[in-house]
Amino acid sequence: MESARRKAATAAYRETKRQGGIYAVRCAATGEARVGRSGDLAAQRNSLDFQLRHGPNNAAMRAAWAAHGAESFSFEALEAAPDALTPAGRADFLKRRALHWREVLRAAPI
Repeated sequence: MESARRKAATAAYRETKRQGGIYAVRCAATGEARVGRSGDLAAQRNSLDFQLRHGPNNAAMRAAWAAHGAESFSFEALEAAPDALTPAGRADFLKRRALHWREVLRAAPI
């Protein structure tokens, strides 16, 4: 019975739609923003939460995290990728829109 539940959970996970898009990580204490792109915004948010608990890999974020703490950081989804794009079109869209948002927010890349 456990095997059947595991197979059902695996199948449900594979069918879950992944929402890709552009996101910003902001430090409230410094006002700095960093912009990135991801094929799965929910997974990216989980990754950021993990990094903030254990110290981010990015040197500049790590310094701000050490000075101001994880609670000063926030995650914000800025723009979702359209569903109708091909994988190559989606990658191109995310790349172009990340550059756009970096210019708009005067943000560094992640």
